Amino acid sequence: MLLQFPDHFFWGTSTAATQIETAGDHNWKGVRARDGYLLDRTTDHEKRRDEDLEYISRLGNVYRCSVDWARLQDAPYKAFDEAVIDEYQCFFSNLNERGVKVMFVIHHFTNPLWFEQAGGWLVEENVSAFVDYARQCISLFGPYVFSWNTFNEPNVYAMNAFMLGNFPPYRRSWVEANKVLTHMGIAHEVVYELIKTNYPKIPVGISFNTAWFDAANLLGRLPAAFTDWWFHRKAAKPFSKKLDYWGLSYYAYVPFNPRPITELDHPGKLSKMGIPHDNMWGYRPEGLARILQHFHKKYKKPIVITENGICTDDPHRRIQSIRDYLKICHQAIKDGIDLRGYIHWSTWDNFEWHLGPTYRFGLVHVNVFTKERTMTAAGEFYEQVVQNNSVDA
Repeated sequence: MLLQFPDHFFWGTSTAATQIETAGDHNWKGVRARDGYLLDRTTDHEKRRDEDLEYISRLGNVYRCSVDWARLQDAPYKAFDEAVIDEYQCFFSNLNERGVKVMFVIHHFTNPLWFEQAGGWLVEENVSAFVDYARQCISLFGPYVFSWNTFNEPNVYAMNAFMLGNFPPYRRSWVEANKVLTHMGIAHEVVYELIKTNYPKIPVGISFNTAWFDAANLLGRLPAAFTDWWFHRKAAKPFSKKLDYWGLSYYAYVPFNPRPITELDHPGKLSKMGIPHDNMWGYRPEGLARILQHFHKKYKKPIVITENGICTDDPHRRIQSIRDYLKICHQAIKDGIDLRGYIHWSTWDNFEWHLGPTYRFGLVHVNVFTKERTMTAAGEFYEQVVQNNSVDA
């Protein structure tokens, strides 16, 4: 059955600077990932921008991306590096000339070393340094931007960097995680007002991660419910007052028994439980329907799917996941949810944070050694979805 989307609906793909550019002096540089690779060269995007422009423009009319704060600003309150400014402005201008709109993510998990060494997001006084960085981004890149995300998945950042110890600075404190969210929320509100002062008609939101936390048995009920409350409600509160839309990402179904069960931490266990999964998490697309209903009813704001995908080496599984998720999105629109667009993660394979480059999400395959790009069957499928504004589900 052919599912047609509204004429105003937009399509795109997403990346993050840290995952695709050679590392600047930031807190992820040199991190050794689970698969053994060091985060340094990643995908050579800064050397292949013209080639990557071709892929981006084939895969939607919106490109969601970030810049490397550390490359732009090597000390607090310092003017941005002119050469790096020119590099990004040229890239954004070329995107716009091809009919691709930029959704700009100001913070995507990564901090300059100077910011991290000053205490990072644990120290409220550092908020002003981030606001200065954001102010310069707004001034220099604002003319190319059609939509802003102040933060990418602050709940994931706080959880992994300050609660679970997976991301730098590898802390394990529930109290610190909540303090970080509070400070990010303060920064978000200030930056929201800065953008609105300069570009009052441009929408400003965040990208907020979501998942389906479920009880696999009686013992899993309490931890699943608590995780759901913290991840979707408490972590959202600091950002909820000043938003034009919610950007939502969805990837994971996580059962608890009482501990969370993932393919990453318990290989083979999800299969034994009869739960479909990718290389990282349980796979239940219907969880996205639950999430869309929750955010629609609670906040009554427009919604954009700012990230969605599947971790797999199999492009045919990726095609099926696109079909599955777009069916959910289409039904949500029919049900009256104000869903404005869908942005797939990711444009091409990148360095998947603490896991490494062999954990693949890309519509375009990247050779880990040569960095050569190849459009996959999933990329060709998504290109047709974009061109036709519809999916055969």
